[in-house]
Amino acid sequence: MSGVSSFFASYPAAFPWIAGLFGLAIGSFLNVVIVRLPVVLEGRWRSQCHELIHPDKPSVATEPFNLVLPRSRCPHCGHAITALENVPVLSFLWLRGKCSECGKPISWRYPAIELLTAGLSVWVAWHFGFNAGGLAALFLTWSLIALAFIDYDRQLLPDDITLPLLWAGLLLNIFVVFTPLTSAVIGAAAAYFFLWLVYQLFKLATGKEGMGYGDFKLFAAFGAWLGWQSLPLIILLSSLVGALTGIVFILFFRHDRRVPIPFGPFLCIAGWIALMWGDTLTRFYLQFARLTV
Repeated sequence: MSGVSSFFASYPAAFPWIAGLFGLAIGSFLNVVIVRLPVVLEGRWRSQCHELIHPDKPSVATEPFNLVLPRSRCPHCGHAITALENVPVLSFLWLRGKCSECGKPISWRYPAIELLTAGLSVWVAWHFGFNAGGLAALFLTWSLIALAFIDYDRQLLPDDITLPLLWAGLLLNIFVVFTPLTSAVIGAAAAYFFLWLVYQLFKLATGKEGMGYGDFKLFAAFGAWLGWQSLPLIILLSSLVGALTGIVFILFFRHDRRVPIPFGPFLCIAGWIALMWGDTLTRFYLQFARLTV
């Protein structure tokens, strides 16, 4: 490990390049996670419900479906995607965005997520460098990309991602990677309680659920990673981005105001910004507040 650290210390530009190339492959995997994980979870919940309601009737065996099996297929014709057709971004360009078998279009989101993951990976690697914080920040960034798109598609923030993130943040900060452990523990508890309280008050006032429990857990994960000091910035940024996005959707995309917009993607954006520039933004706000008081 010391040899690797010495190499990246001698060639600091190498780590962002490697992170970017690795990010393309991770982005390809995240496409699978975004599409399949909700389906896997739904199947698991159905199986559990079946066992609870019909404990004496074994569930019907089905073809294995997880993040690995079966192989990716064209949603139109069922053509199994070959290894050469699954190279991040390049395969999409080579195939001109169409299935090699039926010629139907391939969603632009696949290469977009791969490029997004690569781009953010380069940014994070350049910002933090090759150290524990940089490697952890890459892991958090990849997780947030998956969570944002899953919540956008399905209005779901899976416990399979949010809870490991929460525990990972607490474990990392035993070694004070981002914040002291005391700040991380207080941050996790305060974040969960704050959004839970907002949820209960909103439900009491309107009779509706303004957000899901997954939002509480994701916010708690940010508290565990970045400490309680980051929470005001994250909630402020997420609310601001959410409000602006809602206005744009209503004005330009004719979004029905009665159809809820998931809050998770805005939390992910705000949390990532706080990860990268939280201290700088907080200092700027405090200095600005002193000038305007």
